[in-house]
Amino acid sequence: MTGEHPFHPLGGATSQGRPLDIIELRGLTVDCIVGVFNRERFTAQPLRLDVALFLDTRNAATGGRLANTVNYGRLAGELRFLLEACRFELLESAVEAVCRYVLAPPTEDAPHAQVHAATVRVTKPQALGGLVVPSLQIHRTAAEMEYRGEDKAFGRVDIIHEGAGYGVYRLRVKPGGAIPTHVHQQMEESELVLGPGLLLQGQSVERGMAFHWPRGFPHRYDNPTAIEQSVLCVDRPGFIPTDEVEAAVPPEGLAPATGVSYYPHEAPVAPGSPAERSP
Repeated sequence: MTGEHPFHPLGGATSQGRPLDIIELRGLTVDCIVGVFNRERFTAQPLRLDVALFLDTRNAATGGRLANTVNYGRLAGELRFLLEACRFELLESAVEAVCRYVLAPPTEDAPHAQVHAATVRVTKPQALGGLVVPSLQIHRTAAEMEYRGEDKAFGRVDIIHEGAGYGVYRLRVKPGGAIPTHVHQQMEESELVLGPGLLLQGQSVERGMAFHWPRGFPHRYDNPTAIEQSVLCVDRPGFIPTDEVEAAVPPEGLAPATGVSYYPHEAPVAPGSPAERSP
């Protein structure tokens, strides 16, 4: 793209000084709301995302399991969802949110290798009519990140990132737990299912499905599995505790949810492959 500089990720190393391996996602273009001017708050514009993940892929190389590396197809969908759902005002917020998400510790239902550092660049190609192309690049390490969490009756909430007008959370539903039927009257909510075993509105839901909950729409999740199941949640504005209102609607009385898949179509893994043991 004319006027842009090449993407140059910074380095990373293990505690023993060994250089880390790098997985890159370059050129992910997402139409989303980003900016502070009136025209930018109502009309989506393209952002281009470049990400470099620093990790150790040796276990994946010898064992052949996706759980020992990063499934870049799924990650691309998660980052697209994040950028579309948050409606950022500043590039700084978008880049920080992406960094904090990719550096968060993995969960049991969506295992992957821990990312030790990340370089993230977001480019806003149409912001100035093509005269110049603004971008922001940052580098963060997992060691410097702190994630607050809250214990809930259904399990736990990881607070990934909160900014002006939005909050990014990971809902972790314990085995046998449920996020009870509830509505919001102030917040709008978008959620991406990360785990493979949840029930939504009493029905099985595939991982990678995203749902937008308008104000006043009752919804619930149940986890009938033996492991924790997780959901990536974006609230706009950030979470308001008093706006989480339980609704006395049984699962069979809930309206069905219409979602959109953010994961690529994945054909079955070849029988006998070590990768098939990954959730």
